[in-house]
Amino acid sequence: MIVGVTGGIGSGKSLVAKTICSFENTTYFHADKEAKLLMNNSAVIKDKIIAAFGQKSYGNGVLNRKYISSLVFNNTHQLKVLNTIVHPQVKEHFKKFVESQNNNTLIIYENAIIFETNSSSICDIIISVNSPRNIRIKRVMKRDNSTKIMVENIMNNQWSDAKRNLLSNYVINNIEKEETLLKIKKIYNFLTKKLLFA
Repeated sequence: MIVGVTGGIGSGKSLVAKTICSFENTTYFHADKEAKLLMNNSAVIKDKIIAAFGQKSYGNGVLNRKYISSLVFNNTHQLKVLNTIVHPQVKEHFKKFVESQNNNTLIIYENAIIFETNSSSICDIIISVNSPRNIRIKRVMKRDNSTKIMVENIMNNQWSDAKRNLLSNYVINNIEKEETLLKIKKIYNFLTKKLLFA
């Protein structure tokens, strides 16, 4: 069973995904981390990014993240171009990952833009993680050493919680950690029961 975990930046997706993966018969695929690896290691992606954004996109074979970020997070069209290059390759990579897993495994697929990239189509269940905007901004500023404007630019290019929630099977409001952990455990218990009878 493939369980998609999504939510806006700083909502606590990784907390939810990693907590589920601390239980038995689970495995974890982090789309954003895999995308970063592929952007540095895939010749196909490198060629397409250089063609779209220029030679400054890479320095010594490594993605120039600051340069790319400056182009895409203030420009919806450029962000769409980047996603069109990277995310089909991430999907293909994930497909191979799924094929290597046991049928009785819960595959946790964390992806912030699961709906925007139509990755929801490969999931059996989707969990959306929500958190108040001001808390998310503070979390990301601290975590990534970002400015408030930088975080808000990313947020403005992501779907709203309300829009994601409508298309999700479960919604976790991640405010109090203990409550969040309790909800995760309940969802895990329910999903593993479903898996046993599948």
